[in-house]
Amino acid sequence: MGRHVIVGSGPVGTATAEHLLRLGHEVRMVTRSGGGPVDVERIAADATDVDRLAALAAGADAIYNCANPPYHRWPQLWPPLAAALLGAAERSGAVLVTMSNLYGYGEVDGPITEETPLSATAPKLRIRADMWRDALAAHRAGRVRVTEARASDFIGPGARSLLTTVILPRVRRGQAVSVPANLDVPHSLTYIGDVGATLATLGTDPRALGRAWHVPTAPAVTLREVARRFAALVGAPEPRLRVMPDVVLRLGGLFNTEAREFRKVRYQFERPWVIDSSAAQETFGLKPTPLDDALRASLVDYR
Repeated sequence: MGRHVIVGSGPVGTATAEHLLRLGHEVRMVTRSGGGPVDVERIAADATDVDRLAALAAGADAIYNCANPPYHRWPQLWPPLAAALLGAAERSGAVLVTMSNLYGYGEVDGPITEETPLSATAPKLRIRADMWRDALAAHRAGRVRVTEARASDFIGPGARSLLTTVILPRVRRGQAVSVPANLDVPHSLTYIGDVGATLATLGTDPRALGRAWHVPTAPAVTLREVARRFAALVGAPEPRLRVMPDVVLRLGGLFNTEAREFRKVRYQFERPWVIDSSAAQETFGLKPTPLDDALRASLVDYR
């Protein structure tokens, strides 16, 4: 079978490795610390070192960008990392598979498809869009082969999102939750296991090349409904959710980096934020994990 190199050992990188291993592939995971699942070859390296990364990718079928720099440092950390990954893919001949998100679309109305323009203008939101534009330009020039997966907010073991870090832990403990979001508009949630399955597919199927794909995602529901379903699963009382006023979030941002950065993407939680993943489902036969199953899998984080 093939040889695959994954940069990043977080939930996305781990889920991708698990799916590739199930398919019988060899997996090498590259991180600064040399960490990762026990069943893969783990290498400690600086992924911004294009020479080192290209050497590690020699003979590989695909390189997977599953890195996740701290959000507040994206402007400093993403450009050199993205350039090194693209350069390593070009030198080694490996397909570059990038895990991305929906930030590049900016504020949109209606369901988000892969054809939705990447129209974000805020610098931090535009970074991921610019990374894809650079990769696609290199692909079209014949220098490298690329593809990209995009997902909404994560749910599942190890996932970090507004839902998993703010809402679910307090719901499980029966505590009231102040949420900086509209609780009653549909919001897509992407299961981390489906992310791994999609990345593994994109790195092994030539039909994936030269375009982006949305990770198969279950039908969107409101955050209030997700909280209710989770409470029922864990035997917690009816969730007590309230909307956090913007002034409170602004004040929190004076002292908390995550609160400050969240304000830049709060628009995603103020009106329907719905991903259309039909293209990947129809092309590759992938199916999204039902929401209740994703919530059950998440329980490992709250025990």
